[in-house]
Amino acid sequence: MPLFGNTFSPKKTPPRKCASLSNLNMLDRSTREIELGLEYGMPTMNLAGQSLKFENGQWVAESGSFTGDRREMQRLRKRNQQLEEENNLLRLKVDILLDMLSETTAESHLMEKELEELKSHSRRRK
Repeated sequence: MPLFGNTFSPKKTPPRKCASLSNLNMLDRSTREIELGLEYGMPTMNLAGQSLKFENGQWVAESGSFTGDRREMQRLRKRNQQLEEENNLLRLKVDILLDMLSETTAESHLMEKELEELKSHSRRRK
């Protein structure tokens, strides 16, 4: 038994004969796309009568597909801003309420501790 040598030496695996039995890997790219159906095109969707396509990481309205008018868009933007402001106000209120709750809880624990100390102190005197 060797002291410093590695006693475990597995046999080498033989190399594979062929990676693929299919002849599709021999075809050029355009032929493979036609044969395998790899031409997907731009992702598109239709949402509320408006056709959108995905370009450069963002959904963009296709030209001529927007049927709404500018007044509707401005109204929606204004409503969105109002909702964001309301959301921010509600978050602020929640933070204030959580602070008030933690303060009240801390005061309650202090009062309970003082009460326990007074009870134990009064028991010692008896």
